[in-house]
Amino acid sequence: METITLKGTPLSVSRLCMGGCPAGEYGWGNVSRSEVERAMLRALEVGVNFFDTADIYGLGRSEETLGETLHAYRDTVVIATKFGVRVENGTTFQDNSPAYIEKALSASLKRLRTDHIDLYQVHNLDGCTPIPMMMEALIAHKVRGDIRAIGLSNITLEAVPELLPYREHIASFQNHFSLAHRDDEAAMRQIAAQLEAAPLTWGSLGQGILTGKYGADVLFGADDRRSRPEYTNFYGEKLLQNLRIVEAMRPIAEAHGVPLAGVAVGWIWDTLPGSVVITGVKSPGQAEDNTQAMTFTLTEQERAALDAVSQ
Repeated sequence: METITLKGTPLSVSRLCMGGCPAGEYGWGNVSRSEVERAMLRALEVGVNFFDTADIYGLGRSEETLGETLHAYRDTVVIATKFGVRVENGTTFQDNSPAYIEKALSASLKRLRTDHIDLYQVHNLDGCTPIPMMMEALIAHKVRGDIRAIGLSNITLEAVPELLPYREHIASFQNHFSLAHRDDEAAMRQIAAQLEAAPLTWGSLGQGILTGKYGADVLFGADDRRSRPEYTNFYGEKLLQNLRIVEAMRPIAEAHGVPLAGVAVGWIWDTLPGSVVITGVKSPGQAEDNTQAMTFTLTEQERAALDAVSQ
């Protein structure tokens, strides 16, 4: 497994990261906790040492499962989580305040069964906490040893000037990017260059559309977030465009003897040098499919074909 080193740390992380949103057991249809646990262990077996979650996933359920499953492997895995999405009295809002960072971090450490978090990430900027105040609080926790590296998530290019004074402390940022979502590609490249931070990609398989499992007649149950129209990958012209991308992926997958997911992951690696691809996983089979990107290299012609159909 190819790796990168998180800036300012000795942490070497696999360029494939297992995403923990499905482990929250909410909003992804039928999710078996035992299958998720087996998927985490299978990911370890095939070379993944990087696991990403957030305190909001299942309101802590994902962190609990991750902590329990990987506790015995704590010295060999790199754990990333996120804070800042707060739920109180049925209301969801963003909070980056130092007081909430203290509270959220303490709760995440307990759920993850660890005395430190390797990569602690701001889920979203809340728009009201001054960035210097937020960053100084995170740096203080880094100095204390509660966290080893600081990361960002869902960051816009417009926020970069305020973040630049803290560049040496920002190891990574994760944004939405895939063959099905290239809207922010140029911005991601600029953010990576200006902050000198590793780009991590979420939504890397287009919420599943790039696995080839779904057709034009796709329907999801009410317990699956993809039943909502805001998950545009599965509706209207966007769905039809994604299916054209999938059809372009099929001969490439067949030529290399890999699942479609492997092609989607491999394309991101080639397109964003030094990136880490996050993929949400619900089963051991999915963990294996994603790692197939390690077994082949896209040809120049194949990359050109994927670029053309996904523009």
